[in-house]
Amino acid sequence: MLRQPPRAMMFDAAANSVQAPCRSDRLSDLSEYPFPRLHALLADVTPQANVAPSILTIGEPQNEPPPILTNTLAAAQPLAWAKYPPTAGTPAFRASVAGWLGRRFDLPHGFIDADKTILPVCGTREALYQLAQLVVPAKKAGGRPVVLIPNPFYAVYQGAAVMAGAEPVFLDGTKETGYLPDLDAVPEEVWERTALFYLCTPANPQGAVASLDYLKRALVLARRHGFTIAFDECYGELWHDTPPAGGLDAALALGGDKPLSNLLSFHSLSKRSSAAGLRSGFVVGDPDLIVGFTRLRAYSLAGMPLPVLDAATALWADDAHVAINRAYYRANVDAAQAVLDGRLGFYRPDAGFFLWLDVTGVAANGAEATKRLWREGAIKVLPGAYLTQPHADGHNPGDHYIRIALVQDADNVARSMERLARILT
Repeated sequence: MLRQPPRAMMFDAAANSVQAPCRSDRLSDLSEYPFPRLHALLADVTPQANVAPSILTIGEPQNEPPPILTNTLAAAQPLAWAKYPPTAGTPAFRASVAGWLGRRFDLPHGFIDADKTILPVCGTREALYQLAQLVVPAKKAGGRPVVLIPNPFYAVYQGAAVMAGAEPVFLDGTKETGYLPDLDAVPEEVWERTALFYLCTPANPQGAVASLDYLKRALVLARRHGFTIAFDECYGELWHDTPPAGGLDAALALGGDKPLSNLLSFHSLSKRSSAAGLRSGFVVGDPDLIVGFTRLRAYSLAGMPLPVLDAATALWADDAHVAINRAYYRANVDAAQAVLDGRLGFYRPDAGFFLWLDVTGVAANGAEATKRLWREGAIKVLPGAYLTQPHADGHNPGDHYIRIALVQDADNVARSMERLARILT
């Protein structure tokens, strides 16, 4: 009679035959995320001990959010935190957003249907990522679908494209192209395969604003070739002279029976209201896409908590605190301009709080400039090449740039820029 081996022996034998779990092979196609890469670059660099560090790497607001935010959250009923929030938000939230859109873009009454064209999102980052799952098909025009991405780019765009199985195609935004993608440079074959076009305006990091004619042309291309255009407009309230046009302006100007077709615009409270930690934004646009987006999000996300929706409702209804916030960043840009004008290719951005400085002639590349600034001045910036995709020949259009986030107050910005100028010029 055969004897069964002890249970411990059976377990050991099984353990020795276990295979590693499967993983998506698409992960290897992703660029390294900028901030871990920066950490590795500076790991062996020791900054001057007698200088207070100046962290200018990330666009994280350093000014306090408006009292309306903290007061609304504090007034939330305890039971509101216990409820599962609806994916589509509340009628009050959608009405507040529709009211702001009407004021901001001077839209006629009824152009935005608050219940059919607006969807709250838990920060636009996750919504921009998830959008590719909604709109990228398995094939388009007989080939692999394309996602168009501005270069420099927000890393989420690439992550979304790659993980959705699309081919990311990067469109350089250089000084010669007005720091925006050159629509004329896209071959017809690429337009035919395009499923999604991420267009960031005002641009991060260049601060360039697309004109209404540019936006109209991009939207016409989306409709002609059957793709979705995602207008990432999260810096649209931080303008310095003139409010920039947005995707809704283009839709209104083009008109038609379905004026919102093929477009989604993304807006956030992170920069507008210094509320990055609230993780609150919204998507507005094509009602058919909103239906699909709502359905997709019902499967994957829990939605925005009711107290957060209430706070966001109050913030979108208030424009006064935004004017204060805008003045804060305008003063920061003024302080930087007073020091850097005429140096390092400085130009005043149309909107936002980033500087895109050219270190040609003063450092071998942006990475070398970044190390020097940290070592000699305790100033931490981001190499431009960490935000740009290299060409097939290895040339990286961001190699000679550094990005600076002017999120500290004007006095601190002035001191940091003076140290930076002494080191690099």
